[in-house]
Amino acid sequence: MSHTVIRNAAVVLSMDDARGEYHDIDIRLGDGTILEIGRGLRAPTVIDATGCVVTPGLVNTHHHLYQTLTRAVPGGQDALLFGWLETLYPIWARFGPEEMHVSALTGLAELALGGCSLTSDHLYLFPNGARLDDTIDAAAQIGLRFHPTRGAMSIGASAGGLPPDRLVEAEGAILNDCIRVIDAFHDPSEGSMCRVGIAPCSPFSVSRDLMRDAALLARDKGVMLHTHLAENDEDIAYSEAMFGCRPGQYAEDLGWTGHDVWHAHCVKLDADEIGLFARSRTGVAHCPCSNCRLGSGIAPVRAMRDAGVTVGLGVDGSASNDIGNPIAEARQAMLLQRVVGGADAMSAREALEIATRGGADVLGRPDCGRIAVGKRADLAIWDTRGVESAGSWDAAALLLAGPQKVRHLIVEGRQVVRAGRVTTIDLPATLRRQNQLAAALRG
Repeated sequence: MSHTVIRNAAVVLSMDDARGEYHDIDIRLGDGTILEIGRGLRAPTVIDATGCVVTPGLVNTHHHLYQTLTRAVPGGQDALLFGWLETLYPIWARFGPEEMHVSALTGLAELALGGCSLTSDHLYLFPNGARLDDTIDAAAQIGLRFHPTRGAMSIGASAGGLPPDRLVEAEGAILNDCIRVIDAFHDPSEGSMCRVGIAPCSPFSVSRDLMRDAALLARDKGVMLHTHLAENDEDIAYSEAMFGCRPGQYAEDLGWTGHDVWHAHCVKLDADEIGLFARSRTGVAHCPCSNCRLGSGIAPVRAMRDAGVTVGLGVDGSASNDIGNPIAEARQAMLLQRVVGGADAMSAREALEIATRGGADVLGRPDCGRIAVGKRADLAIWDTRGVESAGSWDAAALLLAGPQKVRHLIVEGRQVVRAGRVTTIDLPATLRRQNQLAAALRG
């Protein structure tokens, strides 16, 4: 791979171990990694970063890419979590492989334009022949670093679960397909472009046996575990009524704590559960915009961070956000902690750290989320000469003011966004097909 120099960056917010910041600096990339940081660097390919802030590529730790086909659905716009799900399940049951693939292309392109270089995805329903493969192929086309998780639902409405019976699967088939996709796609090596996780949807849609068996399988295969946990008051009430305990104890009892586990939302964790997650190095995907949209509450991120819990950001699904923009998510995370704890509860730089290094650590990717020699060449270049940040005095304006879309995005040394446009797919054609599919689902 030929070398590239990012030349004359106004500011580089490195998120390295020293949280170093550089001014008027160059970065040389080659073979998918960062080779050198300095001045006067040379390479055959030059990207001009004059007037730009450079950050590590942002990391999205929780998404449901398929939901980009169901934004702003009437009946779900003003509902709490369980009512929202009951509105959308029948629509999602009509999806097939093309819907999964095209919605993933759209969602991944949106993430790329928002500065994201590494994203997870939680796909937990597989109607009409859809497979995890459909989204993995989309990520390869876009060129983002991908951490798909093979989700599942096994308890339908007739057995006391929330999802309709037609969207659940037999537990043996779920585990067999987890093995298939891990063996086919999981790459544990440093610099990997695809790692696969196992992710039963939630405590209210799968059995205790599946949760336990999934944890055993994940550890046998050396992959990570993911699920939704403690998202809102309904979630807590369900756990206490059905399992006789709070979600944190439920997770611990079934093997769902540890450095290889991350839970989405965790809005309602109490002090004991926060302590458990800190001691066990269990990660959290904080989804502030979705939590606001569904009225779930404000996650205790300040308390989590102070206790030592590893926290990253997630945009969540585009049926509950409904925007897939990780830099906007970082701003919202900062603002909500200030609502709870005061204006000094979270700085712009700390929120950006959660959106980069924090998310990489949640996903077990210390090779990402930092700008340092030897780390992966994943960088977001933000042009701060526009109207959004005109008059700014400090690089914190990236979160306090803008912009909210990148000028350039580089992933593994490859330019995925150039001058504000996705380079790897025909995005207008993808969006035309996306809108055709959405119209067909509307009937």
